[in-house]
Formats: sequence, C-alpha cells, structure tokens
Amino acid sequence: MIDRRKVARAFGAASHRYEAAARLQKITREELLGRLAHFALAPRVVIDLGAGTGASTAALARQFPRAQIIAIDLAEPMLVEAGKKLSWRDRLFGGRFGHPFARVAADASALPLRTGSVDLVFSNCMLQWCDDLDATLAEIRRVCAPDALFIASTFGPTTLQELRAAFARIDERPHVHDFVDMLDLGAALTRAGFEEPVLDVDRHRERHADLRAVMRSIKEIGAGNAADDRARGLFGKARWRALEAAYESFRDADGSLPVTWEVIHASCFADRRASSLPGAASESVVPFKEIGRRRQRGAS
Repeated sequence: MIDRRKVARAFGAASHRYEAAARLQKITREELLGRLAHFALAPRVVIDLGAGTGASTAALARQFPRAQIIAIDLAEPMLVEAGKKLSWRDRLFGGRFGHPFARVAADASALPLRTGSVDLVFSNCMLQWCDDLDATLAEIRRVCAPDALFIASTFGPTTLQELRAAFARIDERPHVHDFVDMLDLGAALTRAGFEEPVLDVDRHRERHADLRAVMRSIKEIGAGNAADDRARGLFGKARWRALEAAYESFRDADGSLPVTWEVIHASCFADRRASSLPGAASESVVPFKEIGRRRQRGAS
C-alpha cells in the first residue's frame, strides 16, 4: 500500500524545483503528447491527471484550444506552480484568455467529476503512486465518456534497479518502491473496462557522479519510497558507506553511476467503437496480446 499523504508531501516539497529537475518526465511528456497526433481527437473535456507543475496541461491547452482543460494533482503546491503558467486574468477570472486551464486538487481514485464527462485523460508518470491501481483505473474509466481516450505513462519494475540491488546488500527492509509491470498494467486496464489496451516499454539510463547525486536526483522530483512498510528512521554514516560500496559495483566504464528508469506507455479507449481510430506507429506500439520489449534508450 502507498502512503498517499507521504506522496502529497513529497511532491509538494519538490514543487518549486520539480520542473527544472524532472528531465525524464519531460521526455515522457513529449512522447505522450506526440502520440496524441496519431488519434483523430476533438475532445470537449480533457484532464491532465497528475498534472504536477502544469507543463503537460499547458501543452494540452495549446493542442486543444476549444476544449475545457483541467489540471488535477494530489499535491496542492504543484498546482500553485502550475498556476504561474496562467496570465493574471486567467487566475483572476478562472481562465478565459489565451490557453487557460482549471486546477483541481484531488486524488485520482476519487475524482470530483461527473460520470462519462471526460473525452481525453492524459496522465504522465502518475499511476505508480496510486495505492490501489484497480480502484484508480476504475475511477478513471467512470469519468470517461463513450469513445474517450486514456493515454498514460508510468514506471515499470526495473526502475531504480541499481538502487534496489544496492539496498538489498545491506539489509532486507524495503527502500525502493515496487512498480507494476507491463503485463499486469494491461490486465488491470482490461479489468477496469478499457478496450484493447496497447502498451510498450522504453528504458532510460541517467548517469551521475556519485551516490549523493543519485539520491538528490530522486528527491528533487519527489520520487522517494512512499510504501506504508518503507524503512523509517535515521540512515547512519556506517550504513551510508555500506550503500555507497554496494552501488559502486554498478559504476560504468565511463566512471558514472547509472540509474535505470523503465517507462511503460499505455493507450486505450473507453468504448470499443473508438478502437478503429488510427494508433501510433507500428514499430513503437503493439497490441496487449502481442506485447514485446522495445530497444533501450540512453539518457544522459
């Protein structure tokens, strides 16, 4: 189970530096936004679920200028940062000028939206922080109108694999979040009532000089372990040195310490009638029944 209050606090604390630090999230955001071009969409209502500081929301507002755009996030400080992308007139009057959007603080598992009211749900790197994936996907499905598109990215199980392995060498306590794999996500989407989910995977490798830089890069985007049974308490010097020594075994030939991020992309419709719309390029998307693994990508 995920401690949602811990998630909200962590991302709230990271809100002022999040956009500058979230380099991978920018890559995944641009990937998802690019995939939207493959679908024939004219949405009336769009939600950016897990909107963070609103970078995706602003892009969606530009892409769909006639739609009502709503940024939804669990962490209110993130939405405060998102509001800085609005003009003073938008903030004062609720959004009537330029490319406005509304902001709503809410949990993805309890959306304050009418059933069947949303035509497009966009979610970048949010699902991994939901404590009940089935309940969250069922709630997303509830608010989807017929033919609505749900497009998302989330982290897969090899994410932070080096850090997980290093911690495992010093104790048996959970220090790294468990991430759902692609097959389980596809099955969960089907259980929630989405039609013929399409999924694929990318892997990205960040490189850092030392363990402190690794840990700082994770903290700066609020991505610490939020599991209820996570290890708590002080991390002493001796254990830190042990963790440093354990992580050293992963140092690359170029002298850097790697951090692996596995990113799962998913798209599906709330109604089978919409599944005939054109999908993304064949080399990057496969039907759930024929899932494979994409080539790795490096990210410096």
